Amino acid sequence: MSEPPVHAVRLFFAAALARSYARVAWLFRSRTWMVQETVLPVLGVCAFAYSYRAMAAPPEYTGLVVLGASMTTFWLNVLWGMGAALYWERDSGNLELFVMSPAPMMGVLTGMALGGMTTTLVRATVIAVAGVLMFDVPIQPTSWTLLGLVFFLTLAALYGLGMMFASVFLRWGREAWHLVNLLQEPVYLLTGTNFPVGAIFPKAVAAAATLIPLTAGLDAMRQVLFRTPGIFDVWLEVALLAVLSVVFFVCARWLLARLERRAAEEGKLTVRWQ
Repeated sequence: MSEPPVHAVRLFFAAALARSYARVAWLFRSRTWMVQETVLPVLGVCAFAYSYRAMAAPPEYTGLVVLGASMTTFWLNVLWGMGAALYWERDSGNLELFVMSPAPMMGVLTGMALGGMTTTLVRATVIAVAGVLMFDVPIQPTSWTLLGLVFFLTLAALYGLGMMFASVFLRWGREAWHLVNLLQEPVYLLTGTNFPVGAIFPKAVAAAATLIPLTAGLDAMRQVLFRTPGIFDVWLEVALLAVLSVVFFVCARWLLARLERRAAEEGKLTVRWQ
């Protein structure tokens, strides 16, 4: 018998809150790791910023690097904190408990996403503030509201993609580790973490790269913050991010339902070493 809608909604938010709490609490229990993961990207920003200055590049290029380093932290969290999460939960023996509990798996994944966003937002903010202060990056957005909208949609699309990865990586087992590594460096190139994609790649390649939410999000935010030419008009990229968000969440829900059904039928997908 299906649960009443009110009880199901309450259970969803309770599961999301409980799972996000574990990730936020980690922020206060792993301070050394947190400092390390924040300082190292700042060093990378320094290297690119000084290189651009040595080449007499336009001043806004330093801003591009600072923004790219801040947003890259979210991509790494999506890969390691979302994509590989269920795989690691299976190895630690928790995935069986998640599947057997009455809590919906989408609630668990949503909690992982919200907790990951919170901890990563701290890192991204510190990196951005440090870069702006160290290199005197001018911050004069055309619209703070539009900037906030682009940022929100970028995170929604990124973490929707992360929810998809969670099911796919679990299905592929140990290959997930290699896939996560594979999706790092090529994505840094295609998203233009340290340079404007539209100014380097042919138009067709740059347009295809916007299917990665980080590419479209970075390009739109750079247009708003630094008034640099973009791949597409900023509102078109806003629409693209909204569409990607919906598509990724729908696909994530479908893949998760298949995963739960397969786990119930075969009884081994959620078991360690299977």
